[in-house]
This record gives sequence, structure tokens and C-alpha cells, in this order.
Amino acid sequence: MVCLALAEGSIQLVPDGTIFFHIALVILMVYVLNTTLFRPINRILAEREARARSGRGAAHDILKDVEANLTRYEEGLRAARTEGYRMLEQERAEALQARQNLLTQVRAEAEQLIAKERSAISTQTEQARATLQHDAQRIAAEISAQILHRSVGA
Repeated sequence: MVCLALAEGSIQLVPDGTIFFHIALVILMVYVLNTTLFRPINRILAEREARARSGRGAAHDILKDVEANLTRYEEGLRAARTEGYRMLEQERAEALQARQNLLTQVRAEAEQLIAKERSAISTQTEQARATLQHDAQRIAAEISAQILHRSVGA
């Protein structure tokens, strides 16, 4: 009784027959909400998540393709640069060889010209020496003839 006296000022809920109606109403509401609201929303969220995953997968695939293309491009660029350097080096070597060949040819022509001119100078020197020898003997004979007042045989 003491409990009842203390409980007089408060509201007490005593289960009666309407509780079954309320439980049935909650179960019906859960079923209706599941079929009309929660399942469609969960399906939409699942599709969205699947699209996001496939989008991430597609983005990952695209990123892999881009990286592969970039690697291929860099390798091609490196190969082209190497080929360009090789061609430049080959052209430089060919130019040096052509320069060396031209230099050798000019040197040989110069040596031939020098030898020819030396031979010509030597011949002219011998001719001049012979002419001078002859003229010196003639002049000496003339000088002797003038000094001695008679002809001197040379």
C-alpha cells in the first residue's frame, strides 16, 4: 500500500489489450516503411556505392593507362634524343674526316708545289751560275785586254 500511496501522484502504465494492437501497428509500419522507403533508399545507396567503386576502378584504370602512355612517351623521347645525339656525333665524325682528307690533300698539293718550285729554283740557280760564270770569264777577259792592251785568250 505504501507503494500505491507513493504512486498516486504519478502516471502508471498498465498493459492492457491495446498493446497487441500497437505492436501490430508498429510491425505493419516497419513493413510498409521497409518496402516503400528503406529498401529503395538502400538500393539507391548500393547502386551509388557500386558506381563510385566502378568509377574509382575506371579512374584507376585510366591512371594506369596514363602512366603507361607517359612511360612509353618518355622512352620514345629518350630513344629519339639518343638517336639525335648519335646522328650529330656521326655527322661531326664525318665532317672531321672530310676536313682531315681535305687537309691531307692540300698538304700533298703544297708539298708537290714546293718540290716543283725548289726544282725550278735549283734549275734557275744553275742557269744563273752558268751565265754568271760565262759573263765573269768574258768580263775578266775584256778587263784583262783593256789593262794589257792586248787580247787575252780565255
